[in-house]
Amino acid sequence: MLESHTAAAAGTVAVGDLRVNRLGFGAMRLTGPDVWGEPADREAAKAVLRRAVDLGVNFIDTADSYGPEVSERLIAEALQPYPAGLVIATKGGLVRPRPYAWDPDARPAHLRQAVEGSLRRLRVERIDLYQLHAVDPRVPIEESVRVLADLQAQGKIRHIGVSNVSVRELARARRVAPIVSVQNRYNLTDRASEDVLEVCERDGLAFIPWFPLAAGPLAASRGPLARIAADLKATPAQVALAWLLQRSPAMLVIPGTTRLSHLEENVAAASLRLDDAQFATLDRL
Repeated sequence: MLESHTAAAAGTVAVGDLRVNRLGFGAMRLTGPDVWGEPADREAAKAVLRRAVDLGVNFIDTADSYGPEVSERLIAEALQPYPAGLVIATKGGLVRPRPYAWDPDARPAHLRQAVEGSLRRLRVERIDLYQLHAVDPRVPIEESVRVLADLQAQGKIRHIGVSNVSVRELARARRVAPIVSVQNRYNLTDRASEDVLEVCERDGLAFIPWFPLAAGPLAASRGPLARIAADLKATPAQVALAWLLQRSPAMLVIPGTTRLSHLEENVAAASLRLDDAQFATLDRL
């Protein structure tokens, strides 16, 4: 096991005119089971958030659909007044009418209401990074992004990001407003967004991989991830995070957890370095 270091060991990435440490924190799992309802222990959830900041995390990602609304409220309760330099990113465009449901709603009227709700729950006057959570097949992405640009002009949003987009959808969004980040699923076993990552690298956008710790059979006791972890005296999860951080300077990795021990383990991965052979082994998988 590595000793715990600060998130700053991973270096920084630009999110528009903001610079944040590339090891952030995803606050989705701080809610109840299946991202629904209140956590079993609210104080423990808030303690994880405070410890993340103590460890140098200065980028926290959430969404109005986590709970729904629970994650945003916990962040404000735990961290207000927010320390200088802490960037809170949230998302809108998915609604939760019932457990397990994640329904797109990126209509302009809904997004206006969503932004106002997030401002209220996070207790801020301006959201550092507001991300369109998903493209709504009923609504052209241009219409969804245009309303976020209007809210940006009103001073309610500092920067706009998009999530779960293709290269073509990203290009369409960028024709409407400056986009500073993309949040797509990406990990050792799912690299379908490789082309989107390449655009982010080329154009200086932050790439925020969700579900970063998925490793499946690669983490089995005799799998390549486990073997490399044993050689480095680290955990498979730490190696998976280290691979992401070394994969691209555009990466802004946001592992989430409900446990302090796992949080410290994740942050320690910021100081883990794979040698060329270890990185190549994982990169070929």
